[in-house]
Amino acid sequence: MAKLIFTQQLSRFTEVPEVETLADNLRDALEAAFQVNPTLRGYILDEQGDLRFHVVVFIDGKRVMQRSGLRDPLNSNSQVYVLQALSGG
Repeated sequence: MAKLIFTQQLSRFTEVPEVETLADNLRDALEAAFQVNPTLRGYILDEQGDLRFHVVVFIDGKRVMQRSGLRDPLNSNSQVYVLQALSGG
């Protein structure tokens, strides 16, 4: 099963579950995590259902570049890391 891992920066705001899912794309995997903790949706997605600008996702070590749709494919052993992007100087 694909595994979603939310890094600890998000734990300041809400519980960050580690989720294993049979989902075959990023959108469905995120939905599985939102079922575990619905509050997480507001920190990850904006009002249009796109990734918020402060969120970065990596699938199997490659950054997801498209912030909308989120139909990036997952395979049965994918590891998906969801993290809060850091900025500043």
